[in-house]
Amino acid sequence: MAVGADRDGIEGLDRAERAGVPTFVERVPDHPAREAWDLAIADRIAEYKPDLVVCAGFMKILGEPTLSAFPVLNTHPALLPSFPGAHGVRDALAHGVRVTGCTVMLADAGVDTGPIIAQEAVRVYDGDDEHTLHERIKAVERGLLVETVGRMAREGWTVTGRTARFGRPRDVGRAG
Repeated sequence: MAVGADRDGIEGLDRAERAGVPTFVERVPDHPAREAWDLAIADRIAEYKPDLVVCAGFMKILGEPTLSAFPVLNTHPALLPSFPGAHGVRDALAHGVRVTGCTVMLADAGVDTGPIIAQEAVRVYDGDDEHTLHERIKAVERGLLVETVGRMAREGWTVTGRTARFGRPRDVGRAG
């Protein structure tokens, strides 16, 4: 287990260090091109032999070297497939939705297009602005992410096409 980041000075690194969890930083500007960073971050992650890579507040799109080597869990502050991209909360408010929420998904090569693992709704209140709504979504998102990672670790998961489910595949030929 380790905590990695693309920049120094973030709370996640500090928390990990206080807990004795190894940390690393792989900064994009330290590489001659984005493709070189993609390879470097995949190599750094591989050093820890993870079963699952969990992105939390990581606002970079991971490249093919990481996505092809590991299952990558990511979150988004909207109920996908609605309002993908960096401004999901702002876009939901501009659209006038009365309910939005958060999504936990497996990352793929697209932007917020991977198979959905879990979602939770958050009501939009009259008078909400982007900040107040985003803060409420983040509180729900944190809990949903922890719950989802726990279930994935305990129960496993399968993906068929775009459908992700908790649980391990049944043994072939075994009654169930």
